[in-house]
Amino acid sequence: MSKSFAVRAGAVIGAAVLLLAGCAPAPEKPGEGGTGEQFCARMVTNSGGLDDRSFNDASWKGLQQAATDFGIGVDVLVSTSETDLAPNVQQAVDTGCGFVLTVGYELAPATAEQAEKNPDIDFAIVDEVVDAPNVKPIVFDTAQAAFLAGYLAAGVSQTGKVATFGGGNQPPVTLFMDGFVDGVAKYNEVHGTAVEALGWNKETQDGVFTGDFEDINKGLTTTQGFMDQGADVILPVAGQVGEGAARAALDSNGAASIIWVDTDGYDVLPEDLRPIILTSVLKNTGDAVVEIVKTSIDGTFDNKQFVGTLGNGGVDIAPFHDLADKVSAELGAEIDQLRADIISGALTVTSPNTPK
Repeated sequence: MSKSFAVRAGAVIGAAVLLLAGCAPAPEKPGEGGTGEQFCARMVTNSGGLDDRSFNDASWKGLQQAATDFGIGVDVLVSTSETDLAPNVQQAVDTGCGFVLTVGYELAPATAEQAEKNPDIDFAIVDEVVDAPNVKPIVFDTAQAAFLAGYLAAGVSQTGKVATFGGGNQPPVTLFMDGFVDGVAKYNEVHGTAVEALGWNKETQDGVFTGDFEDINKGLTTTQGFMDQGADVILPVAGQVGEGAARAALDSNGAASIIWVDTDGYDVLPEDLRPIILTSVLKNTGDAVVEIVKTSIDGTFDNKQFVGTLGNGGVDIAPFHDLADKVSAELGAEIDQLRADIISGALTVTSPNTPK
């Protein structure tokens, strides 16, 4: 199966590891004579923390790559609760760095507030839109890649039932779920089958949610409930909660598999979980961060949304790794063709939450 896989996660970096590559205390404004050595950047995680094996992790890797590529100083402020969010953004601003990256919808109010107060600082926010002249939204049309994952899930299911659930009913979460159930429906249309997708109703925009993104036990019990109903492929869109889903699938002794999100679960999850990772719905957050930091350094920064798609490599699905033998050549070819059709516009994947 040919692929333009967008994300290759490296080793997981713990929350305590901070890269402080010579950050000057008061860097010059980007584009006004500042050099790479004088420029620094700060990142603020959402309350899921840094080691979420998801978008905090991927965003931090991108900022670290920017430090390597451009010789700048970077650091991360880790939020562990909602009360940390606004103070951490304030602290990031107070460093005097020219670029501040925030991650997730929880940080939108603090980002908007600080952007208004600090028009000379460039901000970017991942998975959320803040409308301000100095804020760059980094968003992804994950429904496109999740559509491929749903088609794949339906194609490999032995029970005729697959499932998805989220951490919360929020657009960046339900966008995955919309694409997934539409992919299942497309498989049924093409093959005349009746694979059922549990956990999400696209029409009513309602489904199964754990209520948070950290409690692994909720992922385990939710997934066990789906498996009890017969689901054998599960897509958790719930950050660290998804590890509980993977544990439940592992305990099934091969009866179920998991589709990870944001990063390649095969690379970032504990090694013992690799045998049950069918694929992952990828967001190329790291490369987007590198590109946007560069514009802040060279003075070409703008507030136009970055939207990751299959066409620009911002989203895709990961390799099938240990479960490749479950994916027939015919199914792989169908998925390749669907990808090409989405990129060309011959097939449109829609969602109420599609980035504009």
